[in-house]
Amino acid sequence: MKPSLKAGLTHRFTYAVPMNKTVPYTYPEAPEIAAMPKVFATGNMIILMEWTCTQLIAPHLDAGEGSLGTHVDVSHAAATPPGFSVTVDVECTKVDGRKLEFKVRAHDGVDMIGEGRHERVVVAWDKFNARVADKAKKAAVPA
Repeated sequence: MKPSLKAGLTHRFTYAVPMNKTVPYTYPEAPEIAAMPKVFATGNMIILMEWTCTQLIAPHLDAGEGSLGTHVDVSHAAATPPGFSVTVDVECTKVDGRKLEFKVRAHDGVDMIGEGRHERVVVAWDKFNARVADKAKKAAVPA
């Protein structure tokens, strides 16, 4: 991780919401979910916030590094129909070794749809992937 990754850095990303990012598409095999309204799914909003954080982080990582989400505390305050564009603003609020904290906010052009905080940790992919492979071996689950 480069020393350029500091609190105070900000990033903005805008994403057009397609139909397949609405609630019924998250678990179409679940009748309760498939019957829900076709609006931007909370889980997909969170992933969009994470994606925006990873975009902020990317130029500040060394080769072979990435980041993983470790905590999410966000509201989802308004529904967004497909076709709307959601703009996510993130700010890195804390860098504590490999642990990063962010303020996150999403707006769909009409409403603030979500806001809160998110934590990520910087990892070396080779070490992380080795730990996951070891875990799969212990559980006798194919990696």
